[in-house]
Amino acid sequence: MAKKVITIPATKSRYTSESLGSEKKRRVAAYARVSTDHEEQKSSYEAQVDYYINYINGRDDWEFVSVYADEGISGCNTKKRDGFNKMMADALAGRIDLIITKSVSRFARNTVDSLTAIRRLRENGVECYFEKENIWTFDGKGELLLTIMSSLAQEESRSISENCTWGQRKRFADGKVTVPFKRFLGYDRGEDGNLVVNEAQAKIVRRIYGLFLQGRSPYAIAKILMADGILSPGGKKTWASGTVKSILTNEKYKGDALLQKVYTVDFLSKKKKVNEGEVPQYYVEGNHPAIISPREFDAVQKQMARRRPGKNRQSCVCAFSSKIKCGCCGGWYGPKVWHSTSKYRKTVWQCNHKFDGGEKCATPHLDEDAIREFFVKAVNILLIEKEEILESFCAIKDSLFDLQSLETERSQLQEELNVAAELLRQRVGENARIAPERQELRKRYSGLENRLDNAQERLNEVSQVIAEKQAHRAKIEMFLAGLQKRGDLVTEFDEGLWYSLIEYVAVFDKEDIRFTFKDGTEIKVY
Repeated sequence: MAKKVITIPATKSRYTSESLGSEKKRRVAAYARVSTDHEEQKSSYEAQVDYYINYINGRDDWEFVSVYADEGISGCNTKKRDGFNKMMADALAGRIDLIITKSVSRFARNTVDSLTAIRRLRENGVECYFEKENIWTFDGKGELLLTIMSSLAQEESRSISENCTWGQRKRFADGKVTVPFKRFLGYDRGEDGNLVVNEAQAKIVRRIYGLFLQGRSPYAIAKILMADGILSPGGKKTWASGTVKSILTNEKYKGDALLQKVYTVDFLSKKKKVNEGEVPQYYVEGNHPAIISPREFDAVQKQMARRRPGKNRQSCVCAFSSKIKCGCCGGWYGPKVWHSTSKYRKTVWQCNHKFDGGEKCATPHLDEDAIREFFVKAVNILLIEKEEILESFCAIKDSLFDLQSLETERSQLQEELNVAAELLRQRVGENARIAPERQELRKRYSGLENRLDNAQERLNEVSQVIAEKQAHRAKIEMFLAGLQKRGDLVTEFDEGLWYSLIEYVAVFDKEDIRFTFKDGTEIKVY
């Protein structure tokens, strides 16, 4: 007997489960986005919103829901697109049946994000329509076309990103400096766009550097600034030690600018990374007026390096931290609390390594009152000899800190480095066109690489010596300036004077305590 097949026609949409003959209005929303907040893009954004309101309301079979929009937001990912994310939430909650947008690139420039969102919407019975490409996502060919168009949009985004990166690096190479002026303490934007010193804020910057050179920690400096009611670069009443540290390490305060400290790893995620040599950097010397002298800036960097972790790292938790040195082992004294739970509680200072190893240090402990008393004696001896110290320094400072020959050598080494790098680059270009033998190739590179390495090594050595001499001079000049201001003898301990004058105190025994001042003067007290 012959088979008979009877077709039962579909009566509902497989996407929405609505009856095919239903005259229910579709709830329609639109999505609009522009990727920058420039004035010309703002008009485009407003035009898109106005267009979709009129377009949806003009259809009798559509019911207007809303226009979701993101202004000045990149389409490379959906993390920060509040309008897009709200639209997705409403659609998945069943409030929207159809989403209209201008093009695939307006919806998303990331292929993965685009397809993931479309599939989630389709699973929940929500269709999307892209006007420019005429793609309906419920259409059988919709996903194929969407994949192709999303990939093209992503490639366009990559191309735009590379062009922007190239333009930014060209600006860096030309020495054009840009900074976030709203959060940059000490400088304002001038009429020509360059940095101009804000003298009121510059006083705060100089104070921060001065306090650090005296021996204060970034945390202690932050507390001082908050106590004085000084606002942070962001206009807040609270200061973080990290903010102080960033000011102390920012080369822009000495008039220079290091460009491309960070770079964007991926154009889709916009993730940024500290540049550790992956992309070129550009150092612009003398770009703008300095707030801090190069000598003072280098002195701060050197002192900061001494405070890094290590056995004998310099601490600055309190006034005496990393200031009292054991004459036996050379380590620092640290505070120890005696009789902590009784009325005889007191803090004494002794060698941190006194009981390390088999043989303990024989140096005595000191209580804080004794340290203060010895300091007053040492300072008064110094003040009596003040005029002689000032005259001696003025007589020898030019010869002692002469940097002319070192700076000439540094310039020559920098030129040598550029020449060697260019020759190496030319060899690479030649080898790309003509493949030489392996032995010949090794010979070509070996000489140039050695030349480049030797020049770089010597340049680092010379630069280090220059920085150390500049830092030493800045430290002595600051010391002498403080000494010169002091007229009368000292009658009691002054913490500010301690920070500004003392380099360290060496303890050998109770009758041999030597104060070394920042100019190198050593005074023995007991």
